[in-house]
Amino acid sequence: MENQIESLIPHRYPFLFVDSIESTSIEEIVGFKTFRSIGDGFLKGSFPESGFIPGMILIESMAQCGGAGIKILGLTNGFFALVSLQEVRFYKGVNYDVKVKYVINNLRVSDRLIKQTGIAYSNGEKVAEASWVCAKLAN
Repeated sequence: MENQIESLIPHRYPFLFVDSIESTSIEEIVGFKTFRSIGDGFLKGSFPESGFIPGMILIESMAQCGGAGIKILGLTNGFFALVSLQEVRFYKGVNYDVKVKYVINNLRVSDRLIKQTGIAYSNGEKVAEASWVCAKLAN
């Protein structure tokens, strides 16, 4: 399911970290992001020798993917922001120019709060996981 992510969430380049949403259901959202060595190079200052995407950028990317999926599903309206992270774990580094797959599970969705959990995969391997809460800031 290709779509215009910018019509779903307020983020814009260089802080838009979702390329596409593949599928959505009440239970699960699947999306993708490829961080490019050219274009997203501003991130390289974090690990200049290894070429890894910063871990917290992967977590932000997961949250953006979850938010875009919620908007596609029409489960809530308004402006939501990340307010809490729980159980964040990093397993492997992710290099530039490699597609990252996000599998997001909706744990709770209401008019005021969204609680989700997600796993990021690169080359079929789990690279990060986290749970988070987003709260509605404005209509």
